[in-house]
Amino acid sequence: MDRSIRRLGGFMILLFCALFVQLNYIQVFRASDLNTRPGNNRPIDQSFAKPRGTIATADGVLLARSVKSDDRFQYQREYPEGELYAALTGYFSYVYGATGLERAYNTELSGKTAKQQIKSVGDLFVDKDRTGNLKLSVRSDIQAVAKQQLGDFKGSIVALDPRSGEILALYSNPSFDPNLIANHDVTDSQAAYNLLNAAEGKPLLPKAYREIYPPGSTFKVVTGSTGVETGGVTPTSPVYDTVRSITVPGTSRPLRNFGGELCGGTLYVILAKSCNTSFAQMGLELGGDKMVAGAEGFGFNSTPPFDLPAVPSHFKTDFTRNEPALAQSSIGQNETAATPLQMALVAAGVANDGVIMEPHVVSEIRDGEGELVSSHDPIQWKRAVSPQTAETMREGMREVVRTGSATRLQIDGLDVGAKTGTAQFGPSEPLRSHAWVIAWAGLPGQPASIAVAVIVENQDGASESTGGRLAAPMAKQVIEQSFQPMPAPPADPSASTTTTAAN
Repeated sequence: MDRSIRRLGGFMILLFCALFVQLNYIQVFRASDLNTRPGNNRPIDQSFAKPRGTIATADGVLLARSVKSDDRFQYQREYPEGELYAALTGYFSYVYGATGLERAYNTELSGKTAKQQIKSVGDLFVDKDRTGNLKLSVRSDIQAVAKQQLGDFKGSIVALDPRSGEILALYSNPSFDPNLIANHDVTDSQAAYNLLNAAEGKPLLPKAYREIYPPGSTFKVVTGSTGVETGGVTPTSPVYDTVRSITVPGTSRPLRNFGGELCGGTLYVILAKSCNTSFAQMGLELGGDKMVAGAEGFGFNSTPPFDLPAVPSHFKTDFTRNEPALAQSSIGQNETAATPLQMALVAAGVANDGVIMEPHVVSEIRDGEGELVSSHDPIQWKRAVSPQTAETMREGMREVVRTGSATRLQIDGLDVGAKTGTAQFGPSEPLRSHAWVIAWAGLPGQPASIAVAVIVENQDGASESTGGRLAAPMAKQVIEQSFQPMPAPPADPSASTTTTAAN
């Protein structure tokens, strides 16, 4: 009898262990697969039955919140600022899922991280608001100026603090209203998405960090930095020939300066005048290997460690027996392509003594009780060049503002450096181009506190003055606003709390 009981007991234990293993296998290892299986709407339905945390600017302007709803779901995601921050917040939709910060910080916003769920054993028995509220580094006043400056122009503006990598403003035009896609009415949501997805200018695409463009002459900052860093270029040598064009070995087609102008001289002169011939010659003399290393030192061919899904910028890596491509790439043409975020990081690296910090838009996360969940400490991403090289290039960029194509960026009381660019694209007739400027600024004698990149897309013609005429005044307004005091938080105390939606 005892022997039979022992066998039965052992068998029951084996069954219990098998059940335990199977439950853990399903809940842990197959959870993601089951949750995302087509036809399984339960995880989605559950996410709309609970509130999510808020998203707010550095100065307290509310960008996203959950409000009580009386339709098929308990909560509706709402975006009070509409299209102004769509490239950052993205949307939270029953039909199309989540994008932007809503996706990148979904676990934190829904309060599902281990740290938010349980801080102590006592939390298991207490009803607490564990949703995570995101506080951004973006300032509402600088963001508003970026939008106002672009106006009806298609393009993007990125502003960041080169000392920390904090994004101060990020805006692309055209944009869209996330409320339209977040609508619980499936028919309305689908209609809005289909309309926006087919619209000219890709309003659903956050182009500031997910679209690449030829950077044109703004890339000459990278070429010049590479020349100085490797020892082949100084402020006084070499003295590049003053010519209208050069014929690169391997081609019979001349590479010309804009407008066929005579151009040449030492580093600061050719940077201020943006001499295509001189920088093409510099790239050829440096060689493909050094140019690739220099570009990659600034972050090209790498995905920036941004807390939103940025795409890598591109610089060709093989110039074997292809000197024409090397010459064109060295002046920001050929296959060279960059996001506006990447070009802002180029300016930031020069401004910050050669160090590029990890760009980020979320500065801290707090739970529903106001307790700190996490914060972002400044982290170095790249050592692009030495401090000595960075200072040399800062002086060159100052000269562009003093006497070159960026004189519209002169600002009383500020130390400003810049480089304009005009990137021709498409067929030669009619001429079309993107107008660029990258810049940094700070108080005299102090480290720069802002770096900016502006691109104005698809402009008529292709003149080296285009970037200075169109993009530079926009950058100036953004820079000037950054030196104003940050706005006080909104007076409405309900701005950071869950409210009931009005019908």
